[in-house]
Amino acid sequence: MMPTIIIDTREQAPWSFSDAVGTERATLDAGDYSVVGLTATVAIERKSIDDLVGSVTAGRERFMACCDRLSRLDFAAIVIEAALEDVLAGVYRSRTRPQSVLGTMLAIHADHGVATIWAGSRSNAANICERLLTRLWRNARAAGEVAA
Repeated sequence: MMPTIIIDTREQAPWSFSDAVGTERATLDAGDYSVVGLTATVAIERKSIDDLVGSVTAGRERFMACCDRLSRLDFAAIVIEAALEDVLAGVYRSRTRPQSVLGTMLAIHADHGVATIWAGSRSNAANICERLLTRLWRNARAAGEVAA
């Protein structure tokens, strides 16, 4: 049996995953990705670098509400399709100071308990998401929390 990753129906640029997992589209209460059997407790939010910068500036209120929903889950993370060095170098389409972006992400971790994972690239981000969700699904299955 393999896990099935749930991709939120509002996700506009979904990641592709390996043949080791299945995928389904469904509306999630929090995040862009979860896994069958754990949608109420596990979520991953995807961000491109430009989406991240937009989320901490013009879309800040909406993004902070998203982080609040993520904080109520047993496991949540924001996986960014860029490296921290890309943010610090200002490799994005905005005049927002890199320190503001980094400061917001650190505040989200400190205040909401939602970690930021700087994946370095889109393909790395998809791989990290798949591996995290697979691990969480296997752990829950071993604990009897997800049907075998």
